[in-house]
Amino acid sequence: MMRGFATTLLLALLLAGCATAPTRITNACAIFDEKGGLFDNWRRQAHSASREYGVPVPVLMATIYTESGFRARARPQRKYVLGIIPWGRASTAYGYAQALDGTWADYKRQTGRWTASRTNFGDAVRFVAWYHATSARVNGVRLNDTYSLYLNYYYGHRGYASGKWRSNPGIQQAARRSANMANNYAAQLRNCS
Repeated sequence: MMRGFATTLLLALLLAGCATAPTRITNACAIFDEKGGLFDNWRRQAHSASREYGVPVPVLMATIYTESGFRARARPQRKYVLGIIPWGRASTAYGYAQALDGTWADYKRQTGRWTASRTNFGDAVRFVAWYHATSARVNGVRLNDTYSLYLNYYYGHRGYASGKWRSNPGIQQAARRSANMANNYAAQLRNCS
């Protein structure tokens, strides 16, 4: 009886650690050290997605940093009616990658990853890699051009191609922040043990 309880408690603690955001999200080495568990190894998952789609790991990590700050259940803020009554959200974005419902469904259909979850880092990082690879194919963006990849990611492929982003300085700033973080992550990863 006690042995079963101990096993259950240990399993619960291991799984709880998988769902928490890393504590030092601006340091790629620290993220991978903290999230290097037996069942949920973020370094291995990021490198696997990078190899499959050709998108550099720092670009993938910077996109997730910018979108959710590595929070598994991140969502856009709620809208409020009269400033106090909670209403809907700005979009259906959810999870590490802040993937929209429709885009996530397209990903699952096109890749056959029917059990993929937006709250699973491995699934989310693979989604980001897939989306960036699609941006490269559709809009001719280089796979190491974090700035343009982020604009594609935020506005969608048609929105990017039409230049909608040019009139939104806030999104241009977010794309620069993502590009700067990718550069920082790349430098850090060159020196990781």
